[in-house]
Amino acid sequence: MRANQAEFAVRTLCRVLGVSPSGYYAWRDRPPSARDVKNGQLRKRMREIHTFSRGTYGRPRMYAELRDEGHRVNHKRVARLMRLDGLEGATRRRKWRTTKRSKDARPAPDLVERDFAPGGPDRLWVADITYIPTASGFLFLAVVVDAWSRRVVGWSMETHLRTALVLQALDMALWQRKPKAVIHHSDQGTQYTSIAFGLRCKEAGVRPSMGSVGDAYDNALCESFFATLECELIERRKFRNQAEAKMAVFDFIEAWYNPHRRHSTLGHRSPLNYEKHHAPAA
Repeated sequence: MRANQAEFAVRTLCRVLGVSPSGYYAWRDRPPSARDVKNGQLRKRMREIHTFSRGTYGRPRMYAELRDEGHRVNHKRVARLMRLDGLEGATRRRKWRTTKRSKDARPAPDLVERDFAPGGPDRLWVADITYIPTASGFLFLAVVVDAWSRRVVGWSMETHLRTALVLQALDMALWQRKPKAVIHHSDQGTQYTSIAFGLRCKEAGVRPSMGSVGDAYDNALCESFFATLECELIERRKFRNQAEAKMAVFDFIEAWYNPHRRHSTLGHRSPLNYEKHHAPAA
């Protein structure tokens, strides 16, 4: 009725809608209920959280964020309030593959056998390569992920797929974590089966491991990260060149994914938060 008061008399609107003018004025002048006030506050905070999440959080992560902040809400209420403001989470679509295998390469044995649940940090790393399209050509991204906390502990970006790409990602992981006898699990791509990569692993005390050919489950953890990268960054941006893409990926990994993005497999904690609260006793 408020929206149409400028065009129609209140009495006319009340007659058409079957309400009394006194009832309408009583409703209009009634102060908002405590629940309405609380819902208004929640909606404001949810819009802030959704913006901070770069427009990616859906109901589960929104619910976890609110509960951590001390708000007493349930899933249904969160879903209803998100719908009122048109807040939606990002959804995954496809996965990318860039692996090329050499017929003459001698792959490392599979030391993991699909057991991607290590008991602590730096016991199992998983690694893979993907590509990021830009207007001036592809940018290739190699990552090393700690299977325990889902943290990206090493990464490298180049415009080529030579072995140096994965060596740089491994070196970053070694520099940051300083592991002892960590297993490095990858596919049988030529970069990982190269002599240079094998020698670097031996020098650093890293135990290389490789999954079987053509088995999607053997590196599903890295595929999961790439799917997240795609739906939360790549699908939302058009990069003019590789330099622009590099800055965006750096920001995504170090300013969002590792420190803040909540993972359902980690009890809706971020990788850094999970490490902080679940680090094994020294």
